[in-house]
Amino acid sequence: MIHLIIGNTGSGKTTYSNNLKIKTKGVIFSIDKWNNTLFLADKKPTDGLEWFLERIERAEKMILEIVKQLENSQTDAILDLGLSKLEHREKFRKFAELHNFKHLTHFIDISKETRLQRVMQRNLEQGETFEFEVSKENFDFMETWFEKPTMQELTGAIVISE
Repeated sequence: MIHLIIGNTGSGKTTYSNNLKIKTKGVIFSIDKWNNTLFLADKKPTDGLEWFLERIERAEKMILEIVKQLENSQTDAILDLGLSKLEHREKFRKFAELHNFKHLTHFIDISKETRLQRVMQRNLEQGETFEFEVSKENFDFMETWFEKPTMQELTGAIVISE
């Protein structure tokens, strides 16, 4: 089973994924961890969104190869990849359908105020789910970047809200 974890910045995707991992004995793919480990040390101040998107695309190619192996060994894959855009979510749904893998959408729908408070607290505490600081500017950008799932996307989905 492939679990698609959807939610805007600070919604609790990584915490939710960690809890789902315990329930399913699945493997989590968190794009924040991949970015932090593989790419952020090389980022220059002039590198912007396109720099990130290129690296995310490369990481996702590797992730999908590993997901195939997990599916063949009947191990759940938990994709905590942001999935902010409909087109991005469709990429993973189509991948699952192409390979006859079951998939389930999980949407974490939390208010902007709560999410901002969580992000600022995470920046301060730098606890278990902290990978890098999210500035207020980056948070605000993600508010415009994120496309809320449609009712059609949420058919059969698990929706978590406050």
